[in-house]
Amino acid sequence: MKLKTVTSISVIALTALSLAAFGNPSNNVDAAAKQTAGAKLQNGKYKLVETGYSHGYKVKMGITVKKGKITKTTYDYVNKKGKSKTKDKAYEKQMKKVAKTGPKEYIPQLRKAFKKAGANTGSIEVVSGATESSWSFKNYAAQLVQAAQAGNHKTIKIQNTKKMQDGTYSLAEKNYSHGYRVTFSITVKDGKITASNYDNVDKNGKSKTQDKDYEKSMKKVNKVGPVEYTKELNEALVKKQTPAEVDVVSGATSSSTAFIQYAEQLINAAQAGNTKKITVDNIVYAE
Repeated sequence: MKLKTVTSISVIALTALSLAAFGNPSNNVDAAAKQTAGAKLQNGKYKLVETGYSHGYKVKMGITVKKGKITKTTYDYVNKKGKSKTKDKAYEKQMKKVAKTGPKEYIPQLRKAFKKAGANTGSIEVVSGATESSWSFKNYAAQLVQAAQAGNHKTIKIQNTKKMQDGTYSLAEKNYSHGYRVTFSITVKDGKITASNYDNVDKNGKSKTQDKDYEKSMKKVNKVGPVEYTKELNEALVKKQTPAEVDVVSGATSSSTAFIQYAEQLINAAQAGNTKKITVDNIVYAE
């Protein structure tokens, strides 16, 4: 039986025994698929807000869960008067002139995509021309799903305009898929990321980069393996400092997506100065 895992933010589905799984595995989960690990979403409303205004706007976002399913999603950028960015004609015109899209298009597009994706937020596609907003959205969507899994109805507050505080910030998946789970930490010094340590480890704590059979099988099909993409992603984050600017590694799309979204969440922790380890109760499905 093959397994498909949703990290609350993405699918990381690669198996050393099935060459097909070394492609760009589908982030879509069959509605009838049996969930084998990860807490189910608890009913209720969950909210997230940014605390600071950037360019005059901040994000307000939420989900409603009924019978363990996301039935409603809300997402918008609002100014201090509560007016939506989608109604800012000047902003729309200026952005659309350069990026070919504007708030009037990408905000409802992302909101609808979240409702369709449900807990599988990794399947939400980045909107061309709104890359940074898309990655932030995917990160926030994942945090709302994590809150729903825990039944935590306290509003999530993102200190988006704060400078990262020095320290080490860490995150780890709880559940194993194909024998591995993600561990990730960043080190911040003088407000900058000086080290990124993203990895996939087995139950003995051994890195996937040391799994020679996995490396060989994946590289044969995708021309890249854990040895290469793990190093490339870690180095890119330190160099770029902004997760949304990290390029997706060709042949390792799902792992890249997970990396970028987890990096966004770790940066949120650094902005809040919260060094408590984040545990992600990643959902695993049977195919």
